[in-house]
Amino acid sequence: MSLSSLALSTLPPHVGIPRYARNADAPGVVHLGLGAFHRAHQAMVFDQLLANGDMRWGIHGVGMTRPDLVNQLSAQDGLYAVRVADGTGVKWQVPGALWRMNVAATERDAVVQAMAAPSTRWVTLTVTEKGYTPALGQLLLDGLRLRQQAGLPGITIASCDNLQGNGHKLQALVKAAANAQDTALLQWLDTHCAFPCSMVDRIVPAATPEVMAAAKEALGVPDHCALSTEGFWEWVIEDRFADPTDAALLQSAGVRVTGDVHSYEEAKLRMLNGSHTAMALMGAITGRPFIASCIGAPHIREFVFRLMGREVAPHLSRSDWADYRDALIARFGNPYLKHSVHQIATDSSQKIPQRWPPSVLGQIAQGASFEHHALAAAVFVRYTLAVDENGQAYALNDPQAESLMALGAAQRTEPEACVRALLAREDLWGSALPQHTGWIARVIHWHQHILQHGVDHAVQQLTEA
Repeated sequence: MSLSSLALSTLPPHVGIPRYARNADAPGVVHLGLGAFHRAHQAMVFDQLLANGDMRWGIHGVGMTRPDLVNQLSAQDGLYAVRVADGTGVKWQVPGALWRMNVAATERDAVVQAMAAPSTRWVTLTVTEKGYTPALGQLLLDGLRLRQQAGLPGITIASCDNLQGNGHKLQALVKAAANAQDTALLQWLDTHCAFPCSMVDRIVPAATPEVMAAAKEALGVPDHCALSTEGFWEWVIEDRFADPTDAALLQSAGVRVTGDVHSYEEAKLRMLNGSHTAMALMGAITGRPFIASCIGAPHIREFVFRLMGREVAPHLSRSDWADYRDALIARFGNPYLKHSVHQIATDSSQKIPQRWPPSVLGQIAQGASFEHHALAAAVFVRYTLAVDENGQAYALNDPQAESLMALGAAQRTEPEACVRALLAREDLWGSALPQHTGWIARVIHWHQHILQHGVDHAVQQLTEA
């Protein structure tokens, strides 16, 4: 017997399980993007609210494209175990907030109906940066239209993806899907619905056989959907809700409700995500499989420490950045988080524009050094070769993979031209950096060094300077 509602009573007493009646009420949250991150982050916050007795936070989870995950979760009654591991120890918890499931790609109407259900109060999204497409805007608008036509209350629609101003971007995407007949709908949307900006932070690696084996040992039953995460989590959300009383409820579960999401958002994007991307690309090229194995190398650890402190922090409004940096370095080294460098390097062309250029431009404006970012950019160029320094090929899992690999192939014969071509792309670097000769020169310098001596040697030379 696998993990299921029936199996809950058989689990060892050290495993945290839901003590509330699951499915007694209709779900109050529709969540789009049923990946590992949501299940080990917001779903656990909603589980806490349910445990506190507020039964309006059950989740109707929507997998955007993957029927396999939805099928596995359905077979386990929406239950899965989460290993929470950090310096204080290891504990296992089975959140119970996931009550219903669908796949948007094959069950679109069911998803639209779920958003329009009278019980639905929130729609949350973790669809990744590349998921903000016109089709997503249309899906949300269709659900909201049904609500408006039925005379139902407005709802909170909260993006939880790594996009600056994610609430504003999502609201604009939904409005862009409207047609000339939707005037009344748009007025209702502006008056009754809320699109708060938010920042979410928790390191949640993709599930692995090792975690599933550990789950079976801890639970005594197989769990095909088990996850591993860290003790740290943060959810910062703008105080903008369709139901204003939600602010105090979320705060009671540990969520930070504020008028200033931006300072947390930019710190996370540029410090955590920016250094994550740099390490992931270094690891992919040097054959280090996990972030912990990257940060465990003293020269990479020093690189990340200096990248955050010298080139990112001067342009942040988060006042406790030094504590945040130190906590990040400790989190990166968590031995339980087998966070694959290739997973983090996925979609780098979509991530880099938000994570690196703002800090580089800030340094340029102050006449300060941007060497760490120049080296990171050179590592990204080298990454497009799609083969590591040991001769092992790897896949570029990226929407721009074809064009990146075409550029990357020129590195062996025309390395400088390749760097210039990649740095000229405004979709990656914005409009200012492609014109900055000093930036281009330093990236070319580090790229040549990497091709001749390797990534580790280049990082060591920079950190010993």
